Amino acid sequence: MTQTSSTSDDSAGRIAVVIAAAGMGRRMGGAVPKQFHTIAGGPLFLHTIRAFLASRHIFEVIIVTAADHLETTRTLCEKYFGEDSRLKFVVGGTRRQDSVFNGLKATSAPFTLVHDAARPLVSERIIADCCHALRLGKAVLTAIPVVDTIKRVADGMVTATIDRTGLYRAQTPQGAATMVLIGAFQRFGQKNITDESSLLELAGIPVEIIPGDEKNFKVTLPEDLARAEERLRDNPLEIKLRPSTSFNTTLPRIGHGFDAHRFARGRDLILGGVKIPWPLGLDGHSDADVITHAVCDALLGASAQGDIGRAFPDSDNQYRGINSLILLERVMQSLAPLLIGNIDITVICQAPKLSPFLVEMRQNLLIDTRFFADQIHTAECINIKATTEEKMGYTGRGEGISCHAVALLVPAPQQPRD
Repeated sequence: MTQTSSTSDDSAGRIAVVIAAAGMGRRMGGAVPKQFHTIAGGPLFLHTIRAFLASRHIFEVIIVTAADHLETTRTLCEKYFGEDSRLKFVVGGTRRQDSVFNGLKATSAPFTLVHDAARPLVSERIIADCCHALRLGKAVLTAIPVVDTIKRVADGMVTATIDRTGLYRAQTPQGAATMVLIGAFQRFGQKNITDESSLLELAGIPVEIIPGDEKNFKVTLPEDLARAEERLRDNPLEIKLRPSTSFNTTLPRIGHGFDAHRFARGRDLILGGVKIPWPLGLDGHSDADVITHAVCDALLGASAQGDIGRAFPDSDNQYRGINSLILLERVMQSLAPLLIGNIDITVICQAPKLSPFLVEMRQNLLIDTRFFADQIHTAECINIKATTEEKMGYTGRGEGISCHAVALLVPAPQQPRD
């Protein structure tokens, strides 16, 4: 078999990457697949995807995931990367090689790299080197030389020392011309293989080594998560909440938000960012601040961005116990080019009495909105009031607290011309 070569970035030289993210990562332990563990602001596999989306050499990113994680994967990618047309989602197979084969069949790009979802620290240098070699018609394997002395062991005893000359540790990305890979899978896919370069060897395809990097390690054990977290801490993932571009931002927009939480023992009662002295708190994944949640919901509604559950799902551990004012800050960052006209809030609570705390709640919310409103609106920007239901309904019976919020978003004023 021969590969087609191209030295340009046109369609003949397009390169896709298949991200293998369908495994369970059993050595990591726990019920959650390792690629969904949260580090540095988001799930592990999203750091991996971000690295390839940031590369000008990559035409398409195909994420292969288990069928029961497909929608979660799609939702998380949309939340962090927006509606990026380069992303494609494919259901994986029983084995890693079956999943990769499914991904290969989903792309029209003439060249394809394959990369482990659990290698989030792949560098642009590695990606670029692999892509350059692919366009020259080569198959590639990212690898690093073995530097430790290698021993052969049987029954716990050393039987021989292996000459490490010419030995390399395989990493990913690995790749070749797409049809070459597909052909190799069709011929030898029934065999159990550990990586694509092994398959290419069986097919008689020469594979060139691309120098890897010790930082490009595979997260396998719990201690690997800590290593990856340390290296990614200065470059965390950020949610990309984006208002719809389909509506007319020259007109005011109104959104309504509602939230309710039941009381629970052993939790602090947080409302509008204020800790209320009370023996019961509110039950929830975050701090269960119904006031701030309702405000977030109203702003997301006015800007056509869904609701707080979609933006910050309780299935994501990064939001466990989080201060809801942080969530409000993230929503605020997504509102441009709209400004807040005003927010009106009604808290429904039989007990405790909230009137002594309303001024502080309002001040907390103003702090998070002032930078956006450019200090045009201050005291008039937010109104907050509390009421009871005269002992009717679930709040009247003291089972919990609910809150309504209405927000008005207005177009940003035009800057005066010089």
